[in-house]
Amino acid sequence: MIKAENIHKSYGDLEVLKGVNLHISKGEIVSIVGASGAGKTTLLQILGTLERMTKNGTGRLFINDVNVEMLNPKKMAQFRNRHIGFIFQFHQLLPEFTALENVCIPAYIAGTSRKEAEEKAKQLLDFLGLSHRYDHKPKELSGGEQQRVAVARALINNPDIIFADEPSGNLDSESAENLHELFFKLRDEFQQTFVIVTHNDELADMADRKLVMVDGNIV
Repeated sequence: MIKAENIHKSYGDLEVLKGVNLHISKGEIVSIVGASGAGKTTLLQILGTLERMTKNGTGRLFINDVNVEMLNPKKMAQFRNRHIGFIFQFHQLLPEFTALENVCIPAYIAGTSRKEAEEKAKQLLDFLGLSHRYDHKPKELSGGEQQRVAVARALINNPDIIFADEPSGNLDSESAENLHELFFKLRDEFQQTFVIVTHNDELADMADRKLVMVDGNIV
């Protein structure tokens, strides 16, 4: 699923990632933990193709046997839209759109028809217990409901892998627990793969593997 070799990332003189090596299999839930500044989010952004690694001649990143570093920006965006889903701490829902419309956006970008996108979005929202929230805008939803809408949006294009950056960091304990259970339900039912950056020890320990980052590398 993912094979990362010798991943480096520098911002000027600041070296954030120092040769990370990582392999993740399909259907695996992997948590990444570590102190602030250890490089967790930077690694997640590179694995998710939101940022590119610093070129060093030997760094490589394969997702589904595709060397994504060889893709031009347009091809990279298309690959990301079709194969990768994202869940963020603060939901990143567009406030002017309803829950249903927010979920549909990645499908529209992929060229899916309005009818097909809405049908799939409704199926996902139903699965996530939000059948009564189709037409509600984010401000009318609780934090837990907003995050479930974000999960549906991440799933709409049937991605191969979902990257989550502190997905429960902005939720109360009950909503966080429900979200954590949802990840494992999605894995068990759909063989969904997750890579999760988190400070939540409970979620980190539930994962199939917990990777600890220290000073720009996995230890």
